[in-house]
Amino acid sequence: MTAADVTLGLQARINGMQASKLDSRRLPTIPALARILPGGGLQSGGSYAVRNSTTLAMALLAGPSATGAWCSVIGMPDFSVEAAQGFGINLERLILVPDPGSQWLTVTAALVDVVSIILTRAPDRVAPTECARLKARLRQRGAALITLGAWQQSDSTLGVAESAWEGVGVGTGHLRARRMKITATHPSGRLRHAYVGLAELQGTPADGPALPDTLAPQAPASGALFEPQLVKSS
Repeated sequence: MTAADVTLGLQARINGMQASKLDSRRLPTIPALARILPGGGLQSGGSYAVRNSTTLAMALLAGPSATGAWCSVIGMPDFSVEAAQGFGINLERLILVPDPGSQWLTVTAALVDVVSIILTRAPDRVAPTECARLKARLRQRGAALITLGAWQQSDSTLGVAESAWEGVGVGTGHLRARRMKITATHPSGRLRHAYVGLAELQGTPADGPALPDTLAPQAPASGALFEPQLVKSS
């Protein structure tokens, strides 16, 4: 059996098990991140870079996974399946390739054919022509790519600009929550950012159900680290 036969067989099995077909190019994205991404969420065929935050990368992966999409993690031997499960990632529909070695591009391109979204740590050097071919394949197959670190074909680059914990006093207290300032930079240079809590990235807001977007943000409680609202800047 050839590699092509294996790929076709895996694709057929996954297609038969997918919960449903997407009605648009937008992939399910947790609200905390959808508001700052171009198009209002992850897009089929899109490429996204995350600056050195596995937490943020898992949060991006969680949206599609929670709705039944197959996902793959490539080139991340330290990827924690326990942490992934905490974000709501379905481990039964997760394909792990911890160390593809020199075959990173071949493995990634093959899995683009069979899963909806891929999280990977790309090699330090990938030729521009190879990046362009992979992007074209993503668009053709309708899959999305998330890379940890810089990616020259990225549609948006996300990162944690600030991070702090709540609950610790002067030498006393317990860590209760983590709040972060997350930025999304578009290729045009346009920047959007939002202040969110770790619980929101995990889909379980610590302060109860999320308010509708139509409601104006309230002033932060005394001692809060950030005001939880979306801020646009250019």
